[in-house]
Amino acid sequence: MGKFQLFPVQASTLAPEVDHLLYFLLAVSVFFTLLIFGAIFFFAIKYRRRSEGELPHVQHTGYTLEIVWSVIPFGLTMVMFTWGASIFFNASKPPNDAIQIYAVGKQWMWKLEHMEGQREINELHIPVGRPVRVTMASEDVIHSFFVPAFRTKQDVVPGRYSTTWFTPTKTGKYHLFCAEYCGTRHSGMIGWVYVMEPADYQNWLSGGAAEGSLADNGKKLFESLACNNCHKEDNTGRCPNLVNLFGKQVQLAGGGTVKADEAYIRESILQPQAKIVAGFEPVMPTFTGLVSEDQVLQLVEYVKSLGPKPAAGAIDTGTSSQGRPGAPPAIPAKR
Repeated sequence: MGKFQLFPVQASTLAPEVDHLLYFLLAVSVFFTLLIFGAIFFFAIKYRRRSEGELPHVQHTGYTLEIVWSVIPFGLTMVMFTWGASIFFNASKPPNDAIQIYAVGKQWMWKLEHMEGQREINELHIPVGRPVRVTMASEDVIHSFFVPAFRTKQDVVPGRYSTTWFTPTKTGKYHLFCAEYCGTRHSGMIGWVYVMEPADYQNWLSGGAAEGSLADNGKKLFESLACNNCHKEDNTGRCPNLVNLFGKQVQLAGGGTVKADEAYIRESILQPQAKIVAGFEPVMPTFTGLVSEDQVLQLVEYVKSLGPKPAAGAIDTGTSSQGRPGAPPAIPAKR
């Protein structure tokens, strides 16, 4: 059985915050459980009926006691809410410098891919002390990305992206579970997170068999699907120019705007008629069934990598304005 632990090891910056709130909730629950049951037994004995003819004496107390036992629970619930909300908002906002990892859940495995192109099945290698952002999608049913040692759990819902993040604080090997029942072999959908020293992590990255970065693979797929025939960087194509698109507000036909984030780009690939860009016709075909979730992630990363080409005579550093490897035109966006 190994060494028994009441709680999993704390291996992320978020873990102590979650545990401290848990300890507070447990302390409040135990205190009031003992208080209430103690009062029940005490009053049951003290005010028991001593004879058949004895009638209860009705006594009306003042409002002070009623106010006290209303205000105290209200104050405690507000402390719980505020404390929990602060942790929730902190866990919902990944730092801008976080390492990007993509994860795809399917029955019954986790497929993970690094920006450099390294791919893993039911394993995730990350460096200690660096924030890590995991963007997740599902190929079939609802899954849930759960690392107990990091105190992070995020449902992965088909048709949309979910995000979680953590900063590991201890090197080691930690359990990765699916915490949402996803089929007959749900219990076997387990994996491991390996937290490594930064130097060891870099050695691991360089020693793998990566076949190009996510953005590079996305560019190849973009061109093989002939997306560059319509998405032209000189704005002469039938579809929008995608250079430097990511993160901007897109004007839609019929009014309204939408932010060009990962979810918007994904929707543009699989459901191009959902949101039409102002000034363009709805001519883009759907790629549903033609590209997998892994390939959609590659295309999304390629669009994110696009930036304006360096001016004539300028030195090309190989990095776009988004801080990722540069590349030409764009990928399916809204028409």
